[in-house]
Amino acid sequence: MKPLDIDSLLNELGVSPDDVEETDATAANSESAPSSPEDKTDAAPVTSEDDPELPAPDDLVDVPPMLDEDPEASDDTSDDNQPAPGPAAPSNAKQPNPAPKATPAPEAHREKIEAPGLTTIFEPESRPDPMTETVRRLLESGAADAKQVRSAQTVAEKSPGSRLLDLLEQQGVEENDLLAAYAAASGMSFRRIEVVEGDDSAWDGVLLQRLGVEYCKDNQVIPLASPDGRVTIGTPQPDDVLALEDVRLTLKAESIRIVAVPSDDIQAVLDTFGIESAGEIDVEDILGDIEEDDVQVEDSDDAEVDLEREAGESPVIRYVNYIIHTAVKEGASDIHIEPGEKKIKVRFRIDGLLFEMMQPPAKMASAITSRLKIMANLDIAERRIPQDGRIRCQVKGRKLDLRVSTIPTAGGEKTVMRILDTKSINVSLDDLGFDEDKLHMWKTQINQPHGIVLVTGPTGSGKTTTLYASLRQMDKTSRNISTVEDPIEYHLDGITQTQTHEKINMTFSRALKALLRQDPDIIMIGEIRDGETAHTAIQAALTGHLVLSTLHTNDAPSAITRLVNIGLEPFLIGAAVNAVLAQRLARRICSNCAATADFNEELRDFIDMQGMDADALLEGKGCDRCRNTGCQGRVGLYELLVIDDLLRDIIARNPNVTEFRRKCIENGMTTLRQDGFNKVQLGQTTVQEILRVTEATM
Repeated sequence: MKPLDIDSLLNELGVSPDDVEETDATAANSESAPSSPEDKTDAAPVTSEDDPELPAPDDLVDVPPMLDEDPEASDDTSDDNQPAPGPAAPSNAKQPNPAPKATPAPEAHREKIEAPGLTTIFEPESRPDPMTETVRRLLESGAADAKQVRSAQTVAEKSPGSRLLDLLEQQGVEENDLLAAYAAASGMSFRRIEVVEGDDSAWDGVLLQRLGVEYCKDNQVIPLASPDGRVTIGTPQPDDVLALEDVRLTLKAESIRIVAVPSDDIQAVLDTFGIESAGEIDVEDILGDIEEDDVQVEDSDDAEVDLEREAGESPVIRYVNYIIHTAVKEGASDIHIEPGEKKIKVRFRIDGLLFEMMQPPAKMASAITSRLKIMANLDIAERRIPQDGRIRCQVKGRKLDLRVSTIPTAGGEKTVMRILDTKSINVSLDDLGFDEDKLHMWKTQINQPHGIVLVTGPTGSGKTTTLYASLRQMDKTSRNISTVEDPIEYHLDGITQTQTHEKINMTFSRALKALLRQDPDIIMIGEIRDGETAHTAIQAALTGHLVLSTLHTNDAPSAITRLVNIGLEPFLIGAAVNAVLAQRLARRICSNCAATADFNEELRDFIDMQGMDADALLEGKGCDRCRNTGCQGRVGLYELLVIDDLLRDIIARNPNVTEFRRKCIENGMTTLRQDGFNKVQLGQTTVQEILRVTEATM
């Protein structure tokens, strides 16, 4: 494939190159762009896979030219094309223009030969190069800009063997947009796969079993269901011919149909397929083999624990693995193991609420705790003080991090594990639940050149998810993005992440001061906890850096008074803070059992006072899919406060929080409860849920 002529393509589309860097490659600019599709002689060959209306290559046969009925015309044509040998003419004699020598047309473009006696058997449609057409579609749709395309092409020229699609994704172009554009340019289909529990109709389970889950993960492929019975393979790399040919040979198929599918969708299907076997463990068999001291302490150099590899070990190990397996399968965010006198209570936090899942016998308490301490590299002999650690494990090839915390209680040591799953954090800003206006305002704020942007809310309200989604939205190629976190919950590509260590005095403030000497453009601080960190963040914002951080306050206006209480001067806060986003997470109505809601008279009167139609609202009735709760999944509620000049003047006068909140609402701020009621009217959540999560913000 020849290199893309970016300048010609931009000129053809009318895109100004002013926003991209000038290069010395003037030779490429001197080549004029093709004026018509007929002039493009280097287009990709058209195959039956691209256009089902065209015959397959095997159907094309060489047919001898058919003679015209007029023999003289045939002779003339033959004489024109093949002149008879004769004496050479003098060099100064005027010769008629000879007919051009016939040359075979390129495979990608066959010119129509206008000659009597010849009949056109097959003339394929001329198409541009798929990659060029992909770039064209990305630029026309706005999914990519000229700067991203030029940067990717520059890296591709200097990195032999690299894929332009991968480089464009590294420049910040969304994978879904890339695949959709490439599929349209190549004449193939683009498909999204939505994973719904209990529904596997989107993929072919039989072919998936033949390939194997590990094979599909390694090669990023998945067999898709096909109504016509033809083998259909979904992949985020539809141009990887060798990998797809290996899939065809493995399945022993004559041919395969290629469909472009995002890698996240494939991973979601494979994760679901792999976790299904977690429930096959015979819990009664494990409990029957339990002994009180059935824990083996062993030193291991491998910091990552493979749960499947240890499945055949002692009953305690198997039971702990079963707990983690089940938690991941149920989509839990936390695991609580609470010892008691007669039983152990194992609870999972799912969608923000705790559900009791298991009750192992009390004699297992010390064994389970010791096993978890071994996995987290904690001191199993120390039971008098709290301990914190981290477990890296694999569940069906899916890498997870578990933050472990133990604390002594009257019934024994209680253990809580926070499940850090990269799958749950890989969410784009568009999928977090922002309405259109707030999403536009938030994207504007995180693209400011300097200032402080704060996210507030209680623990577990999704602050980290919002900040990480915002960081992924930024241009990581041309801007230096650094973070200071305690701890680093998820690793982000292209971003410098630093973890604090209180024992060695590596505090937020000290790390932030060090990062300011690292030529940063954007800094994310895990949390502003003290005055020193707050002062350093203010100075960073006032000296030309964009600072993102979190606070623990109930609403957005309270963040301003919180900064004043920490010790910042009000005029500095007004000058540095650009915006504050308060958020909560409300449970979504289960789509499987949603129905018209029934309200009592008191609640119906309240709904009428809010201007909503009670008869048009929905609620979940409860089913097996949602554990009979009526809710499945969560949606964000957002209160965005943008600091303008009017509010800066008010902040400088150091108002109390009640007065300042009233001024913010008068200035157009939508409260958490108002945003929640908007989502109630959209059928996303219930009135009861909004009242529950916004009670403290009334």
